[in-house]
Amino acid sequence: MAAVTTVAASLTVATANQAVAAEAGCKVTYTVSGQWEGGFKADVAVTNLGAAVDGWKLSWEWPSGQQAGNAWNAKVTETDGVVTATNTGHNAKIASQATVKFGFMGTWDHANTAPLAFSLNGVTCVHGGPSRTAMEHTAAMQPGWNLGNTLDATGPDETSWGNPRVTEALLDNVKAQGFKSVRIPVTWSAHLAPDGTIEAEYLARVKEVVRWALARDLYIMLNIHHDSWLWMSKMPTEHDSVLNRFNKMWTQLAGAFTEFGPKLTFESWNEPQFAGSTGKPQEIALNAELNASFHDIVRRSGGNNATRLLVLPTLHTSSEQQYIDPLVEQIRGLNDPNLIATVHSYGYWPFSVNVAGGMRYDATAQQFDTDSFDRVHNSFIARGIPVILGEYGLLGFDRHTGTVEQGEKLKFFEYVGHYARAKKITTMLWDNGQHFDRTMFQWKDPELYAHIKSSWTTRSGTAYTDQVFNAKQSPISAKTIKLNLNGTSFSGLYNGNIALTRGRDYTIDGDQLTLTAAALTRLSGSRTYGVNAVLTARFSQGVPWRFYVITYDTPVLSNVTGTTDKFEIPTNFRGDQLAMLEAKYDDGTFAGPHDWTAFKEFDKAFAPNYTDRLTALKAEFFTNVKDGQRVTLTFHYWSGAKVDYYISKSGSAVTGTTA
Repeated sequence: MAAVTTVAASLTVATANQAVAAEAGCKVTYTVSGQWEGGFKADVAVTNLGAAVDGWKLSWEWPSGQQAGNAWNAKVTETDGVVTATNTGHNAKIASQATVKFGFMGTWDHANTAPLAFSLNGVTCVHGGPSRTAMEHTAAMQPGWNLGNTLDATGPDETSWGNPRVTEALLDNVKAQGFKSVRIPVTWSAHLAPDGTIEAEYLARVKEVVRWALARDLYIMLNIHHDSWLWMSKMPTEHDSVLNRFNKMWTQLAGAFTEFGPKLTFESWNEPQFAGSTGKPQEIALNAELNASFHDIVRRSGGNNATRLLVLPTLHTSSEQQYIDPLVEQIRGLNDPNLIATVHSYGYWPFSVNVAGGMRYDATAQQFDTDSFDRVHNSFIARGIPVILGEYGLLGFDRHTGTVEQGEKLKFFEYVGHYARAKKITTMLWDNGQHFDRTMFQWKDPELYAHIKSSWTTRSGTAYTDQVFNAKQSPISAKTIKLNLNGTSFSGLYNGNIALTRGRDYTIDGDQLTLTAAALTRLSGSRTYGVNAVLTARFSQGVPWRFYVITYDTPVLSNVTGTTDKFEIPTNFRGDQLAMLEAKYDDGTFAGPHDWTAFKEFDKAFAPNYTDRLTALKAEFFTNVKDGQRVTLTFHYWSGAKVDYYISKSGSAVTGTTA
């Protein structure tokens, strides 16, 4: 009994000045020294970091249902998955800083995951394992995946935003896709008592999910998420109350998760933002204050938290230099080797949401990503500070993945994955349920996933377009397409598994692929509207690139009347697809939302419905349309066709005509 008191007391008396409270307590190194089908041998080393003990008891839980058997240098018993190893007569005493070792035989079935936490005489130990620098640890987290719109839902339950409850099967399948880490965003607001106490049931649920993930050898990044805009953004005008609440939350979280080993990282908060500030300098200072307080609370909580990797965001998790520089300065000032910086990236905004003519992943859009990752690498990584791209994707995906055309989307993900890898940035795909189906455990867009996965290790060839249009009312002619070889070499063109013949069906001249008129005529068959054939270009490495051979004619729109809440233009797309919409008044000024550009935002201001053959102008479009003034709409299609259409609004009534 005295031994328990001694060790526990050594943890309790830690003061605010003891930045490395882990000096009091214990450390365990657990090693599987041999494994075979159904069995294994484990060696355990227990180092006493506190006062000397006389009589010890080490306990742990099995994360994968293993069972302990015969032991040496310890007596091992097991009840309901909890293992207890106690000293033998000759090794009961462990001096301060001394180590005792024992071993045992065990059995396993589906997995043999190392225990996640140990306790010595009731005190949680620092988890052992391979010693890694922050840079090595961050690299080992590549690639990562976000459990989005689940535990970060602002409603009362993790299903509030339409995703199912997290299951062990989901985490099994996420790992099977090749992900090494999972970011678990958590919004705590709906689960806080007025005094800031976190609801015990919800905290236990988050711990359960974290435990499941760690049991699968996944690295985890846990944070405070939408609290950032729900209440933390009020810090400029409610400084003390926000800071106190934030501090109380992290005090509770640090205590609740201290038992978990180093594969769990903490992220202070998501996408820092403030309302009612005096300007960016104040916002940068407030973000730094919260980051510093988070760092201090976690480090002082001791145990595994004394050296746990902590993730600090820039203001807005932006990669702009004005926000990077203050975080570089703060991290260097904290003089803590176990810190990681984080930024987010959703690409060049006009392309990311498809507005202002940003329909293609062109040189401008690509340069945006190049510059962003260069700044992050040169500012942080080149100075020895690792970086996690905590979220990346396209903002248009918040509505659906069709906002950006398929081929342009694939080029974005191929390049972002490649360049982040080149700059040693760990990436975590944002997935709010629109990518990996959490019930069927399948990718909703397997081609997209193939490009994402390939980018983790290599480059893939792409092309200027993935669409080859042939007008039905015209003879078919040869089509030339520029290939983006991306360091690969072209190896062949296929229709299914049938190789097309070079020289007869296509020619290659450097990066120029030309499909012959004869081949396109054969592939187009009876020339029905839509996709007639799918060709696949294969390269020396990476994922093949698809070309859709499409028969089309210029779409035909019809007159219609409607309201600002529901205005749908009958459209015979005739095989074509809508790319952009321009809206102008007769005097040439811009109509509709985003009045600084003629080109409106895809799916937010307008959207095609190919099934019902309609083109909808959404209510948001009409909020910025003047009564009584004719608006010329110019619909741009991927074939290159353009069609003018005219609308006028009177109150909530809208009339549309072709002339």
